[in-house]
Amino acid sequence: MPSPAALLPPHPARPRRFLFLLLDRFTLISFAAAVEPLRLANRVSGRTLYDWRLVGAGGVDATCSAGARMALDHGLDVAAQPGDVVLVCGGLDVAQAVTPPVLSWLRRSARQAAAVGGLCTGAWALAQAGLLDGRRATIHWENHDGFAEAFDGVDLYRTVFVDDGSRLTAAGGTSPIDLMLRLIGREHGPDLAALVADQLITTQVRAEDDSQRPSIPSRIGVRHPRLAAVIARIEANLEDPISPAVLARDAGMSMRQLERLFARYLNRTPKRYYMETRLARARNLLAQTDMPVIEVALACGFSSTAHFSKCFRAQYGATPFRARGLSPATAPGVPAASG
Repeated sequence: MPSPAALLPPHPARPRRFLFLLLDRFTLISFAAAVEPLRLANRVSGRTLYDWRLVGAGGVDATCSAGARMALDHGLDVAAQPGDVVLVCGGLDVAQAVTPPVLSWLRRSARQAAAVGGLCTGAWALAQAGLLDGRRATIHWENHDGFAEAFDGVDLYRTVFVDDGSRLTAAGGTSPIDLMLRLIGREHGPDLAALVADQLITTQVRAEDDSQRPSIPSRIGVRHPRLAAVIARIEANLEDPISPAVLARDAGMSMRQLERLFARYLNRTPKRYYMETRLARARNLLAQTDMPVIEVALACGFSSTAHFSKCFRAQYGATPFRARGLSPATAPGVPAASG
């Protein structure tokens, strides 16, 4: 596996150039979190250390997920050069935004550039282009399940960013700041990276192994170690659910104690919490992938489409087919769901 040193140094006669590929409905905050550290590195150093260009299909403008338009410098005819870093800025409905011309441009760019990367859901584009096979990567937590199902050849992490040498990925939100500070520090020293962090009022620079999401106690607002351990086990076993009795036994509690904990802190039974967690994952898979409904059901621990559809509708008010905008009759290869 390539080491971080695989990112080649910039050409000595010119600044390191970044090509930002803005996909349709890209996330504005992730793009800004990547480009602003470059601008500030130039400003506080008093030198042009970095240059950047905005690229997109059509070459005129790109629309972010908030509806604002960003003027582009180039269309997909621009060629990456040795030493360039290409970063794909993804956002909503990334699978629809990754068109054949985009994939072709990425593959060509990867042959020339020092590194290619993805911000927010940009990793999806890299994976679809075959550029993350056998590599480490991350993606926004909301897209993690769908990505893992679609690209099992990628070593996927739930961290804020992954620096795998010539492959760079950041999970979205403000995480590109952490990735860019890492690159700036490597190329121009930790003092410059610290000055840039100060300008960004970034009081805590996250490391590569920091998690995207808060710990389970922070997320649920409960600091009870045994309850947190049970929830972690639930989240790790959605495809093959574990019975509440076994969860209680392995946590060193009686079933009644476990039920009391869930009732006190989460206002639901362990069984209900487990079901809601499985259904939330199913909803993500339906939204993010083209997996047949029966495969989504099996991936979330349901043995039949009928049972899955009944539970899904009880939770969300629509069957899985309706949630995806399909009817059973128009879903090829998928048995009709009853109920």
